Amino acid sequence: MHTEVTTSIQAPAPRVWAVLSDVERWPTWTASVRRVELDRALEVGAVAKVRQPKLPPTAWTVTELVPGRSFTWESKAPGSRAVGEHEVTPTGEGGCEVRLRLEQSGPLGSLVGLLYRGLTRRYVQMEADGLAAEATSG
Repeated sequence: MHTEVTTSIQAPAPRVWAVLSDVERWPTWTASVRRVELDRALEVGAVAKVRQPKLPPTAWTVTELVPGRSFTWESKAPGSRAVGEHEVTPTGEGGCEVRLRLEQSGPLGSLVGLLYRGLTRRYVQMEADGLAAEATSG
């Protein structure tokens, strides 16, 4: 199951990256996340425990990080794998484009993806909208 949202944000890419990469503060700007606990700085191998409304707590392990640009994390469970990608791309004139992508695979992951498709799409859109609002505020 594939979910992706791309949005333009009229804020400098470094500002957007600062907001996006501070994952423990996500609950302050998106209602799709209740709590994030990161076991160390955002780096490859770091694990974030994420709590979201209507979903079980999930541990996400950072698998790729390009500082100032993108990070990818994944969550694994028997029969399922989820990969979340977060990317900020400068577009010039002080703005940027953000791409948020979630890929759910495996026999159970695909089934869960189908069952929660609407909720997942709403949450990813809420994250994009909240990120834009936070990055462009004061």
